Amino acid sequence: MRKLIFGLFIAVLPALGLAAGSTVPLDSFESDHSDKASLQRGAATFTNYCMGCHSMEYARYKRVAEDLEIPDELYEENLIFTGAKIGELMKNSMNKDMAADWFGAPPPDLTLETRLRGEAWVYSYLRGFYKDESRPLGVNNVVFPNVGMPHVLVDLQGLCAVEPKIGTPASVEPLSGNINNADACPDYAIEGSMSGADFDQAMYDLTNFMSYMADPVKLERERLGIFVLIFVAIFFVFAYLLNREYWKDVH
Repeated sequence: MRKLIFGLFIAVLPALGLAAGSTVPLDSFESDHSDKASLQRGAATFTNYCMGCHSMEYARYKRVAEDLEIPDELYEENLIFTGAKIGELMKNSMNKDMAADWFGAPPPDLTLETRLRGEAWVYSYLRGFYKDESRPLGVNNVVFPNVGMPHVLVDLQGLCAVEPKIGTPASVEPLSGNINNADACPDYAIEGSMSGADFDQAMYDLTNFMSYMADPVKLERERLGIFVLIFVAIFFVFAYLLNREYWKDVH
């Protein structure tokens, strides 16, 4: 029993530590690994905007292509820019020492990022950049203050002139019908190519893809889990009947 309690404590410790270190509320997020279209869009966004600095070196291109139902030839042509083969690990060509000089620390591998920080944290972080001229790169983030990462999605989202309202759900005024906080950013210093709703959807797709990368067998595990529970339930019936038959003459 003690081992079980200790194991559960270890399992939830990272989440407790993250919650304790979080200073802002996060937007809710629920991944859907069965939405292949969302995962495909997320893969395209990650490849075009994230993979120049961040790798996913615990996964292979071919596995991703198969799971996302993308033909190998199409994946190689449109989502591999390093000259790697479809069967190789998802690495990039950035020199870590040079990256440390540029950003203060080498960009981390993101294969397990949603398992480490949580899906809601990643989703909120991607939408949390705002203008801050006191920072070396001119931007800051409400979820990760003083982060050393540039706002690489600025051409899509634009640049928020003030801190975005992360963790504040939209609400409708009962009399006027106006929607409050429909856009996390109330004022833009730079306009982006996407509306607030479109950017939120793009960041959902990106986070959904990162969630899949951190747990690519989730759907299969959940499917098998149903059969395991059914087996346990049936086994319990036979075990109970056997136990009753065995002990009936003892008393």
